[in-house]
Amino acid sequence: MQALLWKIFKGVLMTLGALLLLLALLFVGTNLWVVGKTQGRIGYELPLCGPEQVGIVFGTSRWTRSGVRNPHFDARINAASRLIRLGRVEHLLLSGDNRTRQYNEPITMWRDLRRQHVRDEDMTLDYAGFSTFDTLIRARDVFGVERALLVTQAWHLPRAIYIADALGLEVTGCAAPERPVAGLWRLQVREWVARAATVGDLYLWGREPYFLGPLEPLQIAPQAWRLPYDLPFEMPARDVD
Repeated sequence: MQALLWKIFKGVLMTLGALLLLLALLFVGTNLWVVGKTQGRIGYELPLCGPEQVGIVFGTSRWTRSGVRNPHFDARINAASRLIRLGRVEHLLLSGDNRTRQYNEPITMWRDLRRQHVRDEDMTLDYAGFSTFDTLIRARDVFGVERALLVTQAWHLPRAIYIADALGLEVTGCAAPERPVAGLWRLQVREWVARAATVGDLYLWGREPYFLGPLEPLQIAPQAWRLPYDLPFEMPARDVD
């Protein structure tokens, strides 16, 4: 009897081990697939990104949980303003979370970009960009975007580009330059999980956006004179209500 129980237990352990190994291989393989399919379309030098008419800037919190400025937010804002000044994009779609009155990523991005002298007419705010998927499907179905430059961190861009490809958007990515920061490995691990989940969202359980709405095509304003090079100094801030 004991021999039979041990045989059954051993078989269950071997089956679980095989399943865990299969899941691990699928997890790693999915990540390698997403990165391999998109890596060649990511630019790491702002003056070489684009040119595209529209740049999509993905929202994130301006502050960390510890109450300090979020370096990833600052990197995206600085990259977006430089891309406008360099003429690599003509219009910015600022997409982020606005689930509550107190938390509004698009407005925060808009204010910081105004302080860096980006014109109001060169920005459109998307208040329902609750996720990378929502941002991109709304860019297509609400704002009528067909081509775009995606502006975010290098570790985020493979997933964003992969989703855009699945939605039929023609995109390239521009990695926001930033300095090494503490805890980056946590974000990278979370991104590995998110990439694997994205494949399921797109091809298994048919994820739908949280909210769409009527078509509101972007209004691209005539372009002002642009500097042919990046500014060698920090432009003074201006107060924004």
